[in-house]
Amino acid sequence: MAIIITDECINCGACEPECPNNAIYDAGAGWRFSDGTSLRGVIDFGDGNTLNAEETQAAISDDIYYIVPDKCTECVGFHDEPQCAAVCPVDCCVDDEDVRETEEELLAKKDWLHING
Repeated sequence: MAIIITDECINCGACEPECPNNAIYDAGAGWRFSDGTSLRGVIDFGDGNTLNAEETQAAISDDIYYIVPDKCTECVGFHDEPQCAAVCPVDCCVDDEDVRETEEELLAKKDWLHING
């Protein structure tokens, strides 16, 4: 699964620097796969879809900090627990029940995001 930030977020920003995948963005900010990862140029998702890793994607939220599910690995392979949840002063970084992934899938995503790391 991935982590989401609920609307209880106070926009303190404590979570953003803690993410090893740079998957957390400020409200209204666009995001890129290349931010904080080794992904560059055209990336292939293996399902016939491709995307330029450096191309800015639309913000997921204009109101609160948000986490990009395709970049979130729940800190698997980096830490024992999701760091965003560990530092959040209002406990608004929680499991996203709509995005479920096994530890194996999260490790594979980590390896994909950080090809040389």
